Amino acid sequence: MAQANSKEPKSIQKRLFLGVLLIPFLALLTALIAGAVVMLGFGDDPILAYQGLFQGAFGSGRAWSVTIRKMIPFILTGLSVAVAFKAGLFNIGASGQFVMGSVCSVAIGIHFEGLPMIIHLPLAILSGMLGGMIWGSIPGLLKVTTGAHEVIVTIMMNYLASLFAGWTVYAGGTQGQTPGPLWDRTARAISETPDVFASAQIPWLFGPPYRVHYGVFLALIAVVIVWWLIYKTTIGFEIRTVGQNPKAARYAGIRVEKTVVLTMGLAGALAGLAGTIETLGLNHKFAPEFGGQVGFDGITVALLGQTHPFGVVIASFLFGALDAGAAKMQFESGVAADIIQVIQALVLAFVAAPLIIKALFRLRSGSDEGHATKLNTSWGGS
Repeated sequence: MAQANSKEPKSIQKRLFLGVLLIPFLALLTALIAGAVVMLGFGDDPILAYQGLFQGAFGSGRAWSVTIRKMIPFILTGLSVAVAFKAGLFNIGASGQFVMGSVCSVAIGIHFEGLPMIIHLPLAILSGMLGGMIWGSIPGLLKVTTGAHEVIVTIMMNYLASLFAGWTVYAGGTQGQTPGPLWDRTARAISETPDVFASAQIPWLFGPPYRVHYGVFLALIAVVIVWWLIYKTTIGFEIRTVGQNPKAARYAGIRVEKTVVLTMGLAGALAGLAGTIETLGLNHKFAPEFGGQVGFDGITVALLGQTHPFGVVIASFLFGALDAGAAKMQFESGVAADIIQVIQALVLAFVAAPLIIKALFRLRSGSDEGHATKLNTSWGGS
């Protein structure tokens, strides 16, 4: 019995090593090899391309700053998706929550002139988080009250967020349509908000041309808080229990409906914080095109990080590097920058199918059953 107990920690360590580190690393390596094959198929030089990618991501101090800057929204949207995964939920709505966080934070940031930074900046950040949290809670509320699946609802709410944000900064039309309430009148026909006041801007850690702001520390603090919440608190235990088996959780006295709404609200707050930091720290204004695909990339980041908060940081760093090096790769080798999106899609495919990685690298099977369960329960509803 004692021998069996002594073997158990080694088994756990092995599962963590395979699940959190080895398989994601091998998935990324396989995706890079597959990307090289794709480049060869189009007559491009993959070695030259990857050299450019590395230089663009790590070749200089400015390259490092771009990599760090780009990983910030990946961390927070990845955490958003990962937290939802823990409760067996699939948050496709990080993109909409990101946008709502941006709009709410900029609404506070362009008003209240003269307010001291110690009040104005936290107020704008909390406003953005609240906007994302409300937007994320709605799919959770609809799921527990009507049975509406969160995947469908969050997709639709992404469109609603995009339309709402577009309306707030609408520049008006040639036929007398009314401009949006947050539109910058000095921008004339351009649909965007004014710059937020300096008192609502996140200060630079390294100013231009590096443009790295203190938002990176906010993101890392959020990682630690989420890790503590998920693995060290009763709420986190309830979230994980609901994700593993909602019926068993209810039998154990856990209020599943409350946990689902709470989890989606937390996921929304994290994605909203991502939009807030991008707005207050980098862009200092909001325009509809600033949202991009970062919300959807959060899904890939969360899966590559095995839905673990610290794994999400590593995955975000890799994705930040891929994004930062894409332009240099294209410039150095002539390869289309879209090949980066192909590599990201391949990473997602290989991470979501660990049996392929095990078969390719002849790893022993049965080490990540927990991961497979997590993916299954995320689609299983309650």
